[in-house]
Amino acid sequence: MTRVWARWVPAVVAAVVIAGGTVAATAAPDVDLPDKSPREVLALVAGHSLDGFSGTVEKTTDLGLPELPPGADKFGTDDIGSALDFLTGSHTARIFVDGHDKARVQVLDQLAERDVVVNGQDVWLYDSSKATAVHLTVPEKDATGDHAGDYSPADLADKLLDHVTLSTEVTVGEDTSVAGRDAYQLVLTPRTSETLVEQISIAVDAETGLPLAVTVEADGQDDPAIEVAFTSLTIGAPPADTFAFTPPEGTDVTEHALPEKSGPPAEHPMPQVSGSDWTTVLEFPAGTAPAELTNSPVWAELTSPVAEGQLLSTSLLNVLVTHDGRVFVGAVPAEVLQAAAAG
Repeated sequence: MTRVWARWVPAVVAAVVIAGGTVAATAAPDVDLPDKSPREVLALVAGHSLDGFSGTVEKTTDLGLPELPPGADKFGTDDIGSALDFLTGSHTARIFVDGHDKARVQVLDQLAERDVVVNGQDVWLYDSSKATAVHLTVPEKDATGDHAGDYSPADLADKLLDHVTLSTEVTVGEDTSVAGRDAYQLVLTPRTSETLVEQISIAVDAETGLPLAVTVEADGQDDPAIEVAFTSLTIGAPPADTFAFTPPEGTDVTEHALPEKSGPPAEHPMPQVSGSDWTTVLEFPAGTAPAELTNSPVWAELTSPVAEGQLLSTSLLNVLVTHDGRVFVGAVPAEVLQAAAAG
């Protein structure tokens, strides 16, 4: 379900789906960059094309939900634990990128590690806590290293900027420093009060145009709702053996070979859309929300009963699952979703 929402919800909802120390970019008095207009900084971002880099990224999400409790999988499926995982808490990841077909993301959990390794047509998904790995061989035309999106400030910033319209005021904030690198700050402010989003800041590397940090502020919340930022960054291709993955002894390995695609792609549930831009509300048909999620104790604990069904309310996103199984999603107040469901 989360993958479907990520495809259809506008900029801020994509940010929530992606989210997972506080590392926000703050004004740095000793940084004094040449002045640039918002258009010039946007062009700087659009032109960034680093072929290789590596670094450590910190992610913090504070959406008003409790921290994921140990052993959350016992409440249902791994998908429930994963969903809660990216909606709460802090995470550290190391990212390595070399061109468009090599990437490695190491998510450092407490006493454990999760890896996604892309090396051409070879893709590995490894979880040390469960001693499991999945190996996929993808068709050559689908081989891409663009798998750092869940933890990359650059990928998150690109998704947000793809949705900038006249409904958003774009300004340049004070110069800043992130991971020891001078940066401009793009500030995106909705031109409406009918959204849960107050402001988004994107720190843009002054030399390369690479987005270094993204901070999303929620209306009425003091602390940022989402922060994703490099704490260290090295420009240049990582060593080639970084992308050569061998599962540790004792790992349960599952092999998958993805066939060449033929025919039209699989259809996703098509939502009905009301509102626009920051006030967009998506209505998914009955059956979109899996029963193992909505019937789980975790879902009951995190949601509140309302006349229309069950409401998952956060500082940045509201989700309503109605009694008849429809799903309403939006970065809008809960009453907007309830009105859409009743209508």
